[in-house]
Amino acid sequence: MILDGKAGVVTGAGRGIGRELALGLAQEGAAVVVNDLGVALDGGPTEESPAHAVAAEIRRAGGQAVANTGSVTSWDEARAMVEQSVAAFGRIDFVINNAGIVRDVIFHRMTESDWDAVIAVHLKGAFNVARAAAEHFRAQGSGAVLNMTSTSGLIGNVGQANYAVAKLGLVALTRSIALDMQRFNVRANAIAPFAWTRMTESVPAGDDAKSRARRENLRCLGPADCVPLAVYLLSDAARGINGQVFVVRGAEIVLFSLPRPARAARYPGGWTPARVAEALEGPLRDAFVPLDVTADVFPYDPPV
Repeated sequence: MILDGKAGVVTGAGRGIGRELALGLAQEGAAVVVNDLGVALDGGPTEESPAHAVAAEIRRAGGQAVANTGSVTSWDEARAMVEQSVAAFGRIDFVINNAGIVRDVIFHRMTESDWDAVIAVHLKGAFNVARAAAEHFRAQGSGAVLNMTSTSGLIGNVGQANYAVAKLGLVALTRSIALDMQRFNVRANAIAPFAWTRMTESVPAGDDAKSRARRENLRCLGPADCVPLAVYLLSDAARGINGQVFVVRGAEIVLFSLPRPARAARYPGGWTPARVAEALEGPLRDAFVPLDVTADVFPYDPPV
């Protein structure tokens, strides 16, 4: 088993992709702290306790797991998740930042609370958990962080400004951890999964035939599709992979590029508004990035 002897935390692991990640890691030998606050999609309260259910499922299958119901938005509770791994399993080797909520709304109607709640869970939550683990990783000279991002941030989507910003922020966080922690043999990578989950089902969709067809195609993409890549990235076999962003879409793994210069214009005599106009309407315009959404960049049916 490729993760035999390793232990770590998976946040948002009570349902959907997080649940499949926890089960898949345990199947490959990892001991898992199954974290889930047990909330609704928008972060509101429920009476469910999915973290305990998933941890029990892992133990019934012969694996090692403990449940955690702390909030990633809390600095202290995030640190408690990491310390729970050390207390229960004697170590911590990885964290997967998967916890998330959505509050989708068109930008001019988005409220401050819509914005703050989503940023707090996705972005601050990932920082809290990774930062707590970083102290152990540095001391032991090893560790891996896996952040779950989204093409809503990498490409764009309508009605998801808060979610898109948080998910693109996770890419920057991934790169920063990779750069800062590489000297301690600590790696950080990101995965943007395509999967049909309760979160995907809640995303606003158009009423046209193309949008409906695309939505139906997404139903064939299971939340477990990204598990093999996640398992590999957390293993010692992937020690040379750091700071990368992948998209998993059914049977397809896509390596994403990061923002880099596309084209440059120079005017040694100094710029004026008229000269800027010449550059923007001339040599630079052909390199403009189209105002695409994910469906434009991935117009083909997902391979399964």
